[in-house]
Amino acid sequence: MNNFFYNDDIELIELEAGKNYRKVLAHGGSLMIVEVYFENGGIGAEHTHPHEQATYCVEGEFEFTVEGEKKVIKAGDTIYFQPDVRHGCRVLTPKGKLLDIFTPQREDFIKQ
Repeated sequence: MNNFFYNDDIELIELEAGKNYRKVLAHGGSLMIVEVYFENGGIGAEHTHPHEQATYCVEGEFEFTVEGEKKVIKAGDTIYFQPDVRHGCRVLTPKGKLLDIFTPQREDFIKQ
């Protein structure tokens, strides 16, 4: 099992052409940490998944929709998502960065 994950060695994966990018950081066992970068106009489409998720806003402002309810968060704010809760977001600033923590880890992110 790998214990150290060096930023320079981690691939930046483009999710939406010129708008959204992901870096899968430390992961193993049942835990995973992921950075998600948003450029001006970037959207995280509404979706569900069976994982618990906590999201920390590192930079920028985002409008999140959780089960139809819209709220704005900014750097330093956090959100918790129960499994199977519909959620999505859009960046409100020219740039934004989120840190997502999942349990169990997102196998679909590792296999990309």
